[in-house]
Amino acid sequence: MRPRALLCTLVLAAVAVVSMPVLAAYPDKAIRLIVPSAPGGAPDALMRALGAQLSQQMGVPIVIDNKPGGSYTIGTMDLVHSAPDGYTLAYGNIVSLATNRSLLPNVPYDVEKDLTLVANTLRLSNLLIVNNDLPVKSVPELIAYAKKNPGKLAFASDGNGTTAHLGVELFKSMTGTDMLHVPYKAATAAITDLIGGGVQLMMVNTPVSGPQAQAGKVRALGISSRQRSPTYPDIPTIAEAGVPGFEVEAWGGIIGPARMPREVVERLNAEIRTALANPALRERFRLLGAETDFGTSEQFLALSRRETLKWARIIKDSGAKID
Repeated sequence: MRPRALLCTLVLAAVAVVSMPVLAAYPDKAIRLIVPSAPGGAPDALMRALGAQLSQQMGVPIVIDNKPGGSYTIGTMDLVHSAPDGYTLAYGNIVSLATNRSLLPNVPYDVEKDLTLVANTLRLSNLLIVNNDLPVKSVPELIAYAKKNPGKLAFASDGNGTTAHLGVELFKSMTGTDMLHVPYKAATAAITDLIGGGVQLMMVNTPVSGPQAQAGKVRALGISSRQRSPTYPDIPTIAEAGVPGFEVEAWGGIIGPARMPREVVERLNAEIRTALANPALRERFRLLGAETDFGTSEQFLALSRRETLKWARIIKDSGAKID
C-alpha cells in the first residue's frame, strides 16, 4: 500500500474509533419524556412507572413533561420539533397515532413522516361507570333508561378522540341511544364531576375509574375488553352484559421524532423490552389497570396503521366529531 493511501486509511479508522463512543455512550444525560395529557390521568401514571424503571436501568433521569391539550397534538408537536437524538421522547397512543386522523380537520403531523414509533408498551380497557344516583345497575338498564330519556344523559370524557369519547360513541351506535358528550381536559376533572352528578356516566381507562369504583364513589356496569379483567373479575364485559361484539381497548408506547438513529431506537427498544419484563413494573401496571404489551418499532407502526383504519370506520358510522 502506498504511503498516502495508508495514511488515508489510518485517518479514517481513527475518525471511526473517535466517533463510536459518542453513540455508544447514549444516554449520558437526562431524557425528557413528554406526556401529552394532564398529571394524574392514566397515561401520566403509567409513564411515570415506566420512566422510573428505565431510569434505573439506564442510569440517567427520565423527566416527565406533561403537555396536555389539543387532543394530544400540543405535546406531539413539541416532540416533532425536537432534535432526533433520543433525549426527547413522548408517549404516543391510540389518540395521537390513530384516531386524530379521522377526528381532526387538520392534523399538524404525519405519523409515518414526522415520528419514529419506538416501542409499544401497554394496553388497557375502560370501565363503564355511572353516578351512584342514576337509577341503573346494569348495562341493559342503562340502555333502557337512555332510550326513555333521549338526549338527557350526559357522558364525560378526558378529551375529544380518546377512547372515553369514542367508546361511548360506539356504544350509542350499537345500542341506538342518544347521549350528550361533555369533553374535559383531564380525566380527574371529569371523574370529579361524575361523582358530583354534573354528568351521569363515563367510559374511561381502568387506572382512573377502577379505584373510584372500588371505593364505591361510582358504580361500574361493565368493562370494554373482550374478556373479563383479572383485576375486576366481578365486572362483566359490556359485550356479555348486553352489547354483543362491543370491544374497546386503548394502547400506547414510546415515540420519538423522525430520523432518529437506528442504533438509538434499537437501544431504547431493548431497554423497554427489559423494563416491561420486570416483575415489579408488571405488577405496578396491573395495579394501575393496564397490561404490559411490548411491540417492536415495526410492530408498533403496524398497530397504528390497523387501528387508524378501524377507528376511521367507527367514527364515520357513529357520526363522532370534535365538539
